[in-house]
Amino acid sequence: MATTLEEKAPGVRSAEEERLIALRRRDTRRKWFWRIAGYVVVLGVWEFLSGRMLNENLLPGPTRIVETFPQLIESGRFFSSFGATLTRIGVGFGLAFLFGVILGILTQSRWIDGFFKDATTISLVSPGLIWALVGLVIWGFEPQGWIFAIFMTTFALVTVNIAEGIRALPKDLMDMSRAFGVSTARRQREIVIPFLAPFIFTALRFGFSIGWKVTVLTEVFSSNKGIGFEMRVASQLFRMDEFFTWVLSFFVFALFLEKVVLQRYENKFFRWREEVVS
Repeated sequence: MATTLEEKAPGVRSAEEERLIALRRRDTRRKWFWRIAGYVVVLGVWEFLSGRMLNENLLPGPTRIVETFPQLIESGRFFSSFGATLTRIGVGFGLAFLFGVILGILTQSRWIDGFFKDATTISLVSPGLIWALVGLVIWGFEPQGWIFAIFMTTFALVTVNIAEGIRALPKDLMDMSRAFGVSTARRQREIVIPFLAPFIFTALRFGFSIGWKVTVLTEVFSSNKGIGFEMRVASQLFRMDEFFTWVLSFFVFALFLEKVVLQRYENKFFRWREEVVS
């Protein structure tokens, strides 16, 4: 029986494709509208409260913070403090992430899983302030103090996420690879690590967010440089405009790392999912 296939010309979309594209664009516009509206409402309420409901020296508004921001940049303190904080989180969380991923993968062994299980649980439930104070008491203002605090606060979170991925590994696929004599190294490289990719990105996202906060907290107690140190000095001198400028800069930079850097690479890494669905 003869059949006729209609072939579309290159670059020509069908009506259904055009409809789906229009729906996606509408959803994107709607999403951005409500996101921007949220910022406008919060900043507007903040500006209204400053100088009306509360003294402007206690709660400086966004307008005053915008005026303070260039002063911090001109003084040279902004980039030096951000650089110090980023260096600390890079070292502390970098070590925690590496150790956590390795330990999480090794939990495939029930002996290793049992050996570290309670240690990771204790580290997971302990507040970051405890490790910050311990680091301050033992090392003072030395780098080992904040490395210890960041490491102890974040490595367990990474380890637990990776361990959960290990428990979700498809047992049939692992058994089949063993039955066909696939080496352990190749099995880890071609089955385990690709399967753990979503768990690794989740551990990176949440671990970094916790590490970012613990780094600033550690700087408040045991540092003479960094964002946390600047917040402490500003609050002690009652310079609330500088204090809120540092706080707002902290929030903006955290959102930048999450939405622009990390999410971009995550979408790029998992682009194949969209291709499979389409």
